[in-house]
Amino acid sequence: MATLHGARPPNAAALAHAGTLGEDSPMQTRSIAALLAAALLPLALASAPPAFPPWGVTLAFMDTTVAPGADFFRYANGDWLKSAVIPPDRQVAGVNLELDQGNEAKLKSIIAELRSAPDAKLTAEERKLRDFYDAFEDTAAIEAAGLTPVEADLKRIAALMTYADVAAFMGSPATQVGGPFEIDLDIDEKNPDAYVVLLTQSGLGMPDRDYYLLEDPDSAATRAAYRRYLGDMLAFAGVHDAARGAAVYALEEQIARAHWPAAERREADKVYNPLSVSALAQLAPQFPWRSFLAAAGVPPQSPQGERKVVVREKSAFPKLAALYAATPVAVWRDYLTVHYLHALAKYLPKSVDDTDFAFYGTVIGGQKLQLPRDLRGLDLLDRHMGEALGKLYVARYFPPQAKTKIQELVANLLKAYEADIGTLSWMTPATRARALEKIRRFTPKVGYPDAWRDYSALAIAPGELVRDFSNSIVFEWNRQLKRLDAPVDRAEWDMTPPTNNAYYNPTLNEIVFPAGILQPPFFDPNADDAVNYGEIGATIGHEISHGFDDQGSKYDASGRLNNWWTDEDRRNFDARTAALARQYDQYQPLPGLHVNGKLTLGENIADLAGLVIAYKAYHLALGGKPAPVLSGFSGEQRFYIAYGQSWREVWTEGLTRRIVLSNPHSPSAFRVNGVVRNDDGWYAAFAQIKPGDAYYLAPAERVSLW
Repeated sequence: MATLHGARPPNAAALAHAGTLGEDSPMQTRSIAALLAAALLPLALASAPPAFPPWGVTLAFMDTTVAPGADFFRYANGDWLKSAVIPPDRQVAGVNLELDQGNEAKLKSIIAELRSAPDAKLTAEERKLRDFYDAFEDTAAIEAAGLTPVEADLKRIAALMTYADVAAFMGSPATQVGGPFEIDLDIDEKNPDAYVVLLTQSGLGMPDRDYYLLEDPDSAATRAAYRRYLGDMLAFAGVHDAARGAAVYALEEQIARAHWPAAERREADKVYNPLSVSALAQLAPQFPWRSFLAAAGVPPQSPQGERKVVVREKSAFPKLAALYAATPVAVWRDYLTVHYLHALAKYLPKSVDDTDFAFYGTVIGGQKLQLPRDLRGLDLLDRHMGEALGKLYVARYFPPQAKTKIQELVANLLKAYEADIGTLSWMTPATRARALEKIRRFTPKVGYPDAWRDYSALAIAPGELVRDFSNSIVFEWNRQLKRLDAPVDRAEWDMTPPTNNAYYNPTLNEIVFPAGILQPPFFDPNADDAVNYGEIGATIGHEISHGFDDQGSKYDASGRLNNWWTDEDRRNFDARTAALARQYDQYQPLPGLHVNGKLTLGENIADLAGLVIAYKAYHLALGGKPAPVLSGFSGEQRFYIAYGQSWREVWTEGLTRRIVLSNPHSPSAFRVNGVVRNDDGWYAAFAQIKPGDAYYLAPAERVSLW
């Protein structure tokens, strides 16, 4: 699918239960903080969040015995870190968890009202939300049903006789299984006015190829646990043969060896390979493509002739197709059984659900306990009826005037970026003109969609949880399939309104900020300007910067994958970003586990550029007046402390390993220390930073981009 560049990694609660199977961002001198205060004051009053005394950050969290240049993350958060405890049902503790918990409380209140209201008082959509949630919460009914709701599909798997049969089962959206190839529908990156069928390498039960291939003790232990998991899941289907589980593992290991590494998959130009279906069959002839695509409902013809698809990891496809044909159908049946049960585990009896969590939640994520079921029910609704739930969320917690004011804020940050591009010394006039065109054509989306998704075609039957889940998957697939040859819906959102995150979508050249992140602690109407610029301002700057990171910069103002740089400017930019990647390669969040500077480069660029532009915007907002000194800290110091505290967070070792091996975001400590050390403003704000400090960089070694 088209890359969405998010501000923050995926919600750890969602990661806990999802493997790679199944379910898996000239400035006006008007004060941005004042704009935000006016915008979000109604929200603040509605939800009554606590202020963060005395001026927007919590001084008690700081450890001022740590020199800023030695470890700014600990300087800003050190005393909190000393006593931070990750709850047993979570993979993180800190600022993001606190905001997530606030959103969870709001959603629980909404669901409680739906459950207590008589049918006559609810709309059809609200009844679907209630019935879907109630079916998930009715654990007695789930236990009583046992595996009966999935028996028909398990029998279908057991009856698969040919490779075409197996491919058809893999292509069916109703079964949520997939195989060595994943099918998706998204915007065509070289024709952003049209949709296209995307085909991607897939098929692993663990999060990334490195889990199968690394030779360190932690990886070996994870592999051993996964082998046990495969045997346990097959046992639920009546298979008690260790050799069959071992064969599934051996198959996945071969799939992993054919996969591209995660860093290579970020290269936008390398993963755009358009082919006709017949050319695809020639590229990878040993896979039954027509059976696979027909099961997904993809028409073989388009208005322009034979259907075109975009193949992403092109050189992996012949290897995966050859492996597909060389693997006995019996092994594929066992593979599909395990993957199917994983996709449905949370909707099945506790024994299946607990077995699935024991591997994905505990072994992979380091989470000791499942989330309470009521919170998992909220996640279910957010994933499958997210705009119906989001409509109720924003009606209560994000009034229309808040959306209007935040739109003004984002517009001001875009103007600040425009002013910055106009003064870049390293960019030639030809490229600068195209960059300015791109920034002027950004589309901001704030709070919630202008038009809500229609769920009238989604059938939710009370008490039929597995069927409801399957219906929701098929509903969404059919919604997208129906418009495959229609114009692109530019109003669509890829995150739901209650989401604590944000993203940039390069094919639409848009920045998107759901209502769920636009509140304390990322914005507090009682905080001073420096704090709001250092937190929400830096987040907004981060998303804008994705349009100009190492991959986002390959898309032009219209969202087309198209090189708009002069050769000289691209070489200059690539040299600067390569230096940043080398810096991050040195960081070790766990002993022996290094950050991948190439994989995380886009997010690191956005972090650095977003902070720099927010700092400039803060100074413009001061209008030439000095900021007051508060609690002994200057305005500039408060800006950076607020940024440091916006990443106040600790992760389990399991989540840290997963993010480092497979996710483009760096761990939180390096999203602070790795960023500020390249920012001249940070050195000016903290005069005590000196050569010899762990994170000091000489001026010539600092990476300057925007």
